[in-house]
Amino acid sequence: MVAKTIQLNFEGYWCEPNIGGIPAKSGVYGIYACRHNKDNTVAIRKLIYIGESTNVHDRIHSHEKWLFWRHYLQAGEQICLNFAPVGVDREQAEAALINHHKPPENIEFVGSFPFQQTTIYTSGRSTLLSPAFTAHPTAGLWACGTNC
Repeated sequence: MVAKTIQLNFEGYWCEPNIGGIPAKSGVYGIYACRHNKDNTVAIRKLIYIGESTNVHDRIHSHEKWLFWRHYLQAGEQICLNFAPVGVDREQAEAALINHHKPPENIEFVGSFPFQQTTIYTSGRSTLLSPAFTAHPTAGLWACGTNC
């Protein structure tokens, strides 16, 4: 089995109502409860959800979980997002992030990781994300393909 390493450089943060600035690119994204401060900084309180898409801009605008995400907000908070461009390894990166961080609005990958061993390095706007971690395949769930 070949181990995989993925570097994620997170851009952002985009707060409501400025989500229109999220790139129309392939990648992974995080949904956070935050406060937008008067000095144009963002105070991140809680990671709510991690997702992936071939077009993060379009996915965020049409996402069915907005009402669920808002449930986690406290008075004066809003939804903020960050984004890391990633292509071929997008689903594997998302699964590793979810498996390691276990955001409350994610279900899939919280207790399983059906990929080969994957080390993730995060940088940039990655508050509340571990800077480095390794996700290990869940026994019996990862099918060995041509990359073993």
